[in-house]
Amino acid sequence: MNAQPHMKETAYAPEGPEPLVREIAPGAAYPVQALGPLRPAVEAVQGVTQAPVAIPAQSALAVASLAVQGFADVETLGGPRPTSLYALTIARSGERKSACDAPLMTALRAHEREQAKAQREAMESWRNAHALWKGARDKILAEAKSGKGEKRTAAQADLEALGSEPEAPPSADRTVTEPTFEGLTKLFAHGQPSLGLFSDEGGQFLGGHAMNSENRQKTLAAFNDLWQGNPIRRTRSGDGHATLFGRRLAVHLMVQPTVARGFMADPLAADTGFLPRFLICEPPSAIGTRMQANARCDEMALASFAGRLRNILDTPLPMDPETRELEPRTLQLAPEARALLVAFSDAIEAAQAPGGDLVHITGTASKAAEQAARISGVLTLWRNLDAVKVQAGDMADAIDLAQYYLSEASRLARAASVSAEIDRAEALRRWLLESWPEAEITVRDVVRLGPNALRESPKARAALGMLEKHGWLVSLEAGTLVRGAARAEAWRIVKGAGDVV
Repeated sequence: MNAQPHMKETAYAPEGPEPLVREIAPGAAYPVQALGPLRPAVEAVQGVTQAPVAIPAQSALAVASLAVQGFADVETLGGPRPTSLYALTIARSGERKSACDAPLMTALRAHEREQAKAQREAMESWRNAHALWKGARDKILAEAKSGKGEKRTAAQADLEALGSEPEAPPSADRTVTEPTFEGLTKLFAHGQPSLGLFSDEGGQFLGGHAMNSENRQKTLAAFNDLWQGNPIRRTRSGDGHATLFGRRLAVHLMVQPTVARGFMADPLAADTGFLPRFLICEPPSAIGTRMQANARCDEMALASFAGRLRNILDTPLPMDPETRELEPRTLQLAPEARALLVAFSDAIEAAQAPGGDLVHITGTASKAAEQAARISGVLTLWRNLDAVKVQAGDMADAIDLAQYYLSEASRLARAASVSAEIDRAEALRRWLLESWPEAEITVRDVVRLGPNALRESPKARAALGMLEKHGWLVSLEAGTLVRGAARAEAWRIVKGAGDVV
């Protein structure tokens, strides 16, 4: 017979234990003042939708990146890099993600429609030209087949004079929503060399064919290469090997929190460097505060943004006419801008040292300075497509934005860690209430017999501590007899409200 357990003085609510709740600390305010030439349009969209300002800010940065990425790379501390940005916006249904995105995409959609019409007309001309070419080629080959000697020599000369097969006009699409790697490669091969993956239902891409278990690693590697500015290499039986140089991709995925949690918890997404390449944010919800009396509209700011976007889209991209390989120039950093970037990089590096504030997200932190340089390039080129240097003002703004995204990544990473701890504690709670027959529990019990995720002492002790904190366990005095033995550490299980300790 066990002795009556001695309890430590532990306060808990008389109505019963508290539920295990995932609490995410609120993030910093979005530094909208750092958006420079993009700020008026972002504030105009926010004024109409009354959504969190970070949502239209993400859309504006992504659209601007798509517009300018084909014209120039930007100097970074590690050499020239694309001005391509990858953005991930986390917001639940009803936060007006689509309503924020649409006004900033209007000019892009109009441009795509017009270019698609022109492409259809060009296709008709190409079909005629191709039919004439094929007919002439077939005739030459037929004559060569029926002849010998001189006729074959003449046919060879005629084929060379005929020239190569007319190429079909490129696809006019500038954006895709949920491509496979193969589909994206084909579009880059036969379409525009500067593309955007934009989706206000980003879960369709993250949960689609391109990211299933068979294709995930290949897709992540391909997107990493595009972010880096590396060529696309594709080898398939039947199609042979193809290498596409000078392609650029901007990305903006809007996803709901549950989708984002799964994506961010995927070790492959983090370990391959895919996730750290994203500018991530999850702004606080504005639902319940968006009163129509507070709505405001700035048509001039939106028209100015659309006009600027249209001017850039109508500007011919610098590229090789045959291979459609982009030939972007390098946007240099003014000395003052470089000095700011160096100081920012050094501060971020120091924060990654053991015990530092960023030690838990070194992958993301290591790319923060480059992200700042990329953002500065986007702001600079949006203002002046012919600019030759990033000035200190744009670099200072870009650093503010990069710092915000870094703080969001840190906050969300910590939240993901807490979420994992809560999941383990919840598994333990259910096991204790549904499967464990005793009134007391020890760390050794959990390690030997508990849920598989808790078969290590540190994880078992952490889960027990969390259950104690929430009132599901009460710590016993050291030396209390439990199942006939004095225990240095043990807990009494609280079954629910009214369970007297």
